[in-house]
Amino acid sequence: MESQRPVHLPPRERPVLCVVVDTEEEFDWAAPLDRGVVGVAALAGLPAFQELCEIYGVRPLYMVDWPVVEGPEACQDLVVWVREGRADIGAHLHPWVNPPHEEPVTRFNSYPGNLPRELEREKLLRLTARITRRFGRSPVCYKAGRYGRGPHTTELLLQLGYEVDASPAPPFDFSTDGGPDYSATDCRPHWLGSDDHLLALPTTGAFIGLLAGAGRVLHRVATVPSGRRLRLPGIMARLGLLERLRLSPEGHSFTDLIRLARFLVQRGITVMTLSFHSPSLVPGHTPYVHTPEQRERFLQVLESFFDFFLRDLNGVMITPPELRQLLKQSPADHPE
Repeated sequence: MESQRPVHLPPRERPVLCVVVDTEEEFDWAAPLDRGVVGVAALAGLPAFQELCEIYGVRPLYMVDWPVVEGPEACQDLVVWVREGRADIGAHLHPWVNPPHEEPVTRFNSYPGNLPRELEREKLLRLTARITRRFGRSPVCYKAGRYGRGPHTTELLLQLGYEVDASPAPPFDFSTDGGPDYSATDCRPHWLGSDDHLLALPTTGAFIGLLAGAGRVLHRVATVPSGRRLRLPGIMARLGLLERLRLSPEGHSFTDLIRLARFLVQRGITVMTLSFHSPSLVPGHTPYVHTPEQRERFLQVLESFFDFFLRDLNGVMITPPELRQLLKQSPADHPE
C-alpha cells in the first residue's frame, strides 16, 4: 500500500470549502457505456452555476474530460473563465471516451486505475496535453473517472506534474463493480507518496449518526438484499443511528448537507469538498435532475449551502491548489 499521511488545518484556521465539478459528456447512467456517446450539450447549464459561484466568491474547479476539451466550441466559456481567474481547470479521465482506444469498453475498464500502467499513462498524457493546448496552462488537479484510482495512479500523476488528486470518494465502496473500496478511507486530505508533493483531496462523504463509528460494518449489513428488504438503511437514518452522506446536491437536500458539515466540524474535520456532475445542470441528463423545477431546486441547494458555509460556519472558499499551498505552509501535524 502506498504511503499516506493525513494533514489538518491548524485549529485557528476557519473551515475551507473547495467546489469541484466533474465536467463531462452526458450519457445514460443506466445504459452500457458507449464510446460513441460524447455529446456535451449540457455544458449550456454552466453559466448559471458560474454566476452563482461569483456571487459567493467561489472559484470552482472544473475537471474536464476528453469530449469537453475536444469539442471545437464546447468549452469556450470555460476558457474565458479560467483565463480571467474566475475558475480553475483540472483533468477528468473517462477512459472509454479518451484515446487511445485500445481496451474493450467494460465496467471494469471504466475505472482508469484498472487499466495496464502504460495505457493509463498514455490516456492521461493525451488528456493533459489537450487541456494544456486548449487552456494555455497545464492542469495540476486530477480526478479519475468513476473515482477509479489504481496502483500506478500516484506515480503517473507525479510524473506528469500533478499536485492534487481529487479521486478518493469515502466512504463508498465500488469493489462489487470492479472499482476501488473507499469505505475505510478518511475524508481528510492526505499526502500521497514519500515526498509530500501530491495531495489527495477526497470528495467529502461520511457515515453520520450515533453509530457512525461502526458505519462501515453496519452499512454493509444493512445494504445486503435482506437488509434492503427490511428497509434497514431508511430505518437507521430516521432513528439518527446511521446514514451515509456525500457533500453534493445530487441526491441530497440542503438539510442533508448542513447535517454532514456540522458533523464533520464537530469532529475537527474542517476541509470539505462539494462536488457534482456538470450534466445535472440541465434537466434530463442525470438521475438527479429531470425537470426545470428540479434544476431550480438543485441550484437553490447550492446557493443555500454556500450561504450557510460562509455565514454559519464562518468558512472560506478556496481552490484545491490554494489549499495545497496552505497545507504546505502549515505545521506538519495537528492532533484532533
